[in-house]
Amino acid sequence: MDTSLESIYSLLDQTVNKEEIFAKARQVRSEHFGDEVFAYGFNYFSTYCLNRCNFCSYRIDNKNAVRYRNPTAQIVEDAQRLADSGVHMIDLTMGEDPHYKFQPERFADLINAVQVATELPIMISPGVVEVADLKLFKQAGATWFALYQETFVREAYERLRVNQDFDERLELKKEAIRAGLLVEEGIMTGWGDGVADAVESLLQMGKTQPSQVRVMTFVPQKDTPMQALEQQSNERELLMIAAMRLLYPSKLIPASLDVEGPKGLAERLNAGANVITSLIPSHSGLVGVASKSDIEDDGRSLPQVLPIIQKAGLRLASQSCFNAYVQAALEEHAYFGRTKIDDLDPLYVSTK
Repeated sequence: MDTSLESIYSLLDQTVNKEEIFAKARQVRSEHFGDEVFAYGFNYFSTYCLNRCNFCSYRIDNKNAVRYRNPTAQIVEDAQRLADSGVHMIDLTMGEDPHYKFQPERFADLINAVQVATELPIMISPGVVEVADLKLFKQAGATWFALYQETFVREAYERLRVNQDFDERLELKKEAIRAGLLVEEGIMTGWGDGVADAVESLLQMGKTQPSQVRVMTFVPQKDTPMQALEQQSNERELLMIAAMRLLYPSKLIPASLDVEGPKGLAERLNAGANVITSLIPSHSGLVGVASKSDIEDDGRSLPQVLPIIQKAGLRLASQSCFNAYVQAALEEHAYFGRTKIDDLDPLYVSTK
């Protein structure tokens, strides 16, 4: 299968043999990564947020949301437990918590404490921050900056992210690359987006030059404006993972445990993903973004998912292998020149 606009439409419209596409995606993954996959530890350390995203249970208007802001010592301890389990990177995620948003030095200190304790690469997911803060976070020990657009269709974006500037979010990812960080881009499906919307987002998400691209199925959350939407199957997500692998062959693509838990992992690996995300230590009080299940019974632990990885004919990569990918991605950005990110020619064909 080629990666023309018509072919991507055919894939998501399911007018082609999806098993053949999944096989092609696995072949492409193998050509770039062999049989190795990576694993990320997820530390959602604060559920306070100033935003009103219509899909998120931690939106500021949800008075029934369970709120917590973990102390630094606990955050470091949870990160250390994840590191000891064998993950390759720690993902520090929060809502746009005013405790950190308006005092970025606090977040920088937290990043540094986790990096020193674990000696692992750190991904940060703090939401929209000031451009100057990106360098601060980089100096503190961050390697990755995750900021999901959710959709690249502007009208749809306004339905999801209320009163949040589309272009500001897009440009901040370019600024992150200028600051020497790697970027993770993400989109969401299953919330009413049609095939055209999904194709548009798949093709446009390369605009920010991410080193990791992901898609997740929308999970209706109680006490949100979108709670009445019907939960969709994972079919679209699997097809989009395969499309991502064909469109962005050398990028990292997560198989998230945050939608279906371990039982959905094999299908996502089968579709071409090569990163296991949302690994969460049990009995920590931590939560996921979309789903809170399978955490306390160790269902989100690395030992639990290793047999699934092995059954898929894959194996957990070494830390040095992951570090080498990170270094190569950083050098690629340096080669092109971070200050000239706008001049790069991303893979993008607009459907509009």
